[in-house]
Amino acid sequence: MRESVVQAEVMMSFVVSEELSFRIPVELRYETCDPYAVRLTFHLPGDAPVTWAFGRELLIDGVGRPCGDGDVHITPSDSESFGDVLIRLQVGVDQALFRCGTAPLLAFLDRTDRLVPLGQERSLADFDTHLDEALDRILAEEQSAG
Repeated sequence: MRESVVQAEVMMSFVVSEELSFRIPVELRYETCDPYAVRLTFHLPGDAPVTWAFGRELLIDGVGRPCGDGDVHITPSDSESFGDVLIRLQVGVDQALFRCGTAPLLAFLDRTDRLVPLGQERSLADFDTHLDEALDRILAEEQSAG
């Protein structure tokens, strides 16, 4: 049976200010049932884990150049080297900044590309079925909550 999930755990720095940051474990996850997205689950001390999902292509592009619109912005910390990547997540006026080494992100992205090459996401035979199921589940959750 072909692998359908790529997972990795990396340590990222949660940057509170220029003077204060602390290391936290972050789970990276990619699944063929949602081939356009990656999920990052942040394990902040004393809080429940928080998961963000965004485009795999955004993460790929952000390793090499500043990119992102809306709630997720990714940029290399230094355009001259591949040292670290900064990931800024924003909800309204609240935002969080994380710093991660480029090497573990590239290793994770390489594994996702071996599973589903970039640009071949649509070729997954059951993607449309999974998308329809996910949309139905989201709509049902919204209707039951409201």
